[in-house]
Amino acid sequence: MSYCLNPACPKPENLTHTELCQACGSKLLLRDRYRVVQSLGHGGFGATFLAKDESLPGSPHCVIKQLRPVASSPHVLQMARELFRREAKTLGKIGNHPQVPRLLDYFEANQEFYLIQEYISGSTLQQEVKQNGPFSEAGVKQFLSEVLPMLQYVHSQQVIHRDIKPANLIRRTQDKKLVLIDFGAVKDQVNPVRAGATEQTALTAYAIGTPGYAPPEQMAMRPVYASDIYALGVTCIYLLTGKAPKDMDYDPTTGEILWREQVHISEHFAGVLQKMLEVSVRHRYQNAGEVLRALDLEPYLDSLAQSMVKPVRPSARQPEVSPHHYIPSGDLSGDLFPSSPSARMAAAIRARQSKSGGDSGGSPYTGGHRRTAIQKPVSVTTIERGRGASGGSSGSSGGHLALMPKLRADELLNDYAKGKRDFTSRDLSQLNLSKVALTGANFHQSKLHKANLQGANLFNTDFGRASLNQAILKNANLARAYLSHADLQGADLRGADLSYAYLSNANLRGANLCGADLTGAKISDEQLALARTNWATVHPSGKRGLW
Repeated sequence: MSYCLNPACPKPENLTHTELCQACGSKLLLRDRYRVVQSLGHGGFGATFLAKDESLPGSPHCVIKQLRPVASSPHVLQMARELFRREAKTLGKIGNHPQVPRLLDYFEANQEFYLIQEYISGSTLQQEVKQNGPFSEAGVKQFLSEVLPMLQYVHSQQVIHRDIKPANLIRRTQDKKLVLIDFGAVKDQVNPVRAGATEQTALTAYAIGTPGYAPPEQMAMRPVYASDIYALGVTCIYLLTGKAPKDMDYDPTTGEILWREQVHISEHFAGVLQKMLEVSVRHRYQNAGEVLRALDLEPYLDSLAQSMVKPVRPSARQPEVSPHHYIPSGDLSGDLFPSSPSARMAAAIRARQSKSGGDSGGSPYTGGHRRTAIQKPVSVTTIERGRGASGGSSGSSGGHLALMPKLRADELLNDYAKGKRDFTSRDLSQLNLSKVALTGANFHQSKLHKANLQGANLFNTDFGRASLNQAILKNANLARAYLSHADLQGADLRGADLSYAYLSNANLRGANLCGADLTGAKISDEQLALARTNWATVHPSGKRGLW
């Protein structure tokens, strides 16, 4: 089909190879190269179309954005033109990032403005949730681990997106990576005030963003980088519940979304989301880097602060590392903590707690709010190097915080049947959990050394930083599982379904991946070089064969 771009055309659909619109007589080949084949949507300032570039071999698809303001007054028209110019400038500046659409062309024709962008084939996260249901905690953590670095890059270019939401995040079909689209609402932080214009002029006289996803300061036309953090937090709530913000209750006194009872997630993750969703921008995470650090370190700040004031064993070799980072489990040559004096680490931790309210009873889980009850930190009895509590080797997983009492298999399954999903930091080593269903469970930082999980359904399960060395995971369903920094040394993963699993920084030394399905998995060639594969192993690209 050839689609007419004339906004006043009464019947824009035409036959495929038609040169002129049969209804209004307009040319159908824009700039003698772009043939519109489908309307994708209409917004307040424009319309979006799917087109083919007939000037290139194979006529590849592209996306055309056409300036189409709702009102025709000079005031609104000038604002819309400015927004389009800004989007072109922004895409030209950040479009080299692999998770941002590239700007292909930008021009004015017949007193109308057009942006030509790279076409991203895939489904939006909104479509994914409607089709497959809400995400688990592990799924949302995986989502954040992919989106936060991208947002960090966008902010590093001094750009605020201002319209992050599930409908603007597409999972690209080719590589399953998330792509952030629709930069039409961006704010250029470098030059927020144009020559001859102020914050009260037409350029910012309209609140840009989506109600419910945009925080108060953005709706008041004062967006900051943390405004994108709020929108990302609301997106996480949507992914966990399947409910748009307009369908959720609010606290009438504070304006906060009442989401906590709608989700089943760990206390730590709830604390991170709570701080992302702070109505007051002052108490919210200020940038993507802070959220990344919170997801990695905040559960352990109290216990780390205690352990750091204790003497460290003289025999331990300790690599130099920033207090804000863990070392990937596959890269440890010594203990988890840095070789700088322990007091320096403790001081850094106490400083972070103090900044977020820790000296006045604040908790790292609540982003600085005063505790309503006394909370005892997890005790740390020892920091071990390379050996688990049972005396067996734990590969190169580094030190572990003291685990909670060991669970028997029947106790775990009974708790799971009653609705419990959080099994963080539990000792589950050598348990026989063959063929059980534990979808969506949270085993973050848990010890599953030599556990038998053969044939188990572990879809969307969180094994972040867990010790799974020598575990039996043959034919297990680990699709979309979160295995970041997990220790899988010597694990049996023959025939396992690891499609779209997140294995970034996981230790796969000696792991058996023969016949495993890694379609769309987040995993590096360096990691796979350490594992055993064969002709039946499916690559992340979907191809089968040896690495």
